[in-house]
Amino acid sequence: MKRAISEMFRGCFALAFVFATLLTLGGCATTGTAEGDDPLEPLNRTMYAIHQPLENYVARPVVEVYEVIVPGIGRAIINNFFRNIDDLFSGISGLLQGKFDKAGHDFGRVIINTGFGLGGLIDFASDAEIPRGGEDLGLLLAHWGVGPRPYLFVPLLGPMTARDGVGMAARFYASPVDLALGNNNVALRNTLWGLGTVDLMATGVYASDLLGDIGLDSYTFIRGAYLQRRAYLSGETKFGRLELDEDYDDGYSVPPPSETSQDKQERREP
Repeated sequence: MKRAISEMFRGCFALAFVFATLLTLGGCATTGTAEGDDPLEPLNRTMYAIHQPLENYVARPVVEVYEVIVPGIGRAIINNFFRNIDDLFSGISGLLQGKFDKAGHDFGRVIINTGFGLGGLIDFASDAEIPRGGEDLGLLLAHWGVGPRPYLFVPLLGPMTARDGVGMAARFYASPVDLALGNNNVALRNTLWGLGTVDLMATGVYASDLLGDIGLDSYTFIRGAYLQRRAYLSGETKFGRLELDEDYDDGYSVPPPSETSQDKQERREP
């Protein structure tokens, strides 16, 4: 079962890599029009329609069984392990973009969590309040001037751009899990990839639960939210019809506390 899930996920990544690479080559000439944001909308909507039953009848049951079998502390350990790998790639991306503060934090996290956290199983770095850089290879490609278009929706993987798809595929194939184990311990390698796949599935399922019934075209909503978030992270002030400004909420900022009537009265008094 673990091997089947792992191979399925590897196949999805391989498909995304080929698809995204070809579309990146053909998508560089798209304009900043509404059509340029999502020129493959009919195909993407079909992929989204395929994704929904796969999530409901494959990913969600697998995640539910996973949560029953693996206790909370075990799931946290698994998540820590793969987030530690993410920190490594974030550090590399930050370093190659000249974001040395972020890279230093990320590499510091990897050193601490790998050396003292049993290979990343325990997240001591977060306890020490060392922030994550949050960079990835898609943002590195953006820094180097690679355009994002076109937008893609890949079943079980979710929304991405061609640029981000290439970055995800490169991160997948350069994973320390494969580099360290290769064909020397196939059972362990496939077990780790299976656990990583289910951990990622859980993230997608939780995101869908938060989305809920928004009363809108969910495809359009997901596309808009994803493109704005990635444009914000990459520093692009405009992505087709989506324009960002200084008031854009990145989803992480804490809004200021609302002013009460008593506060207003005190402010008016000399």
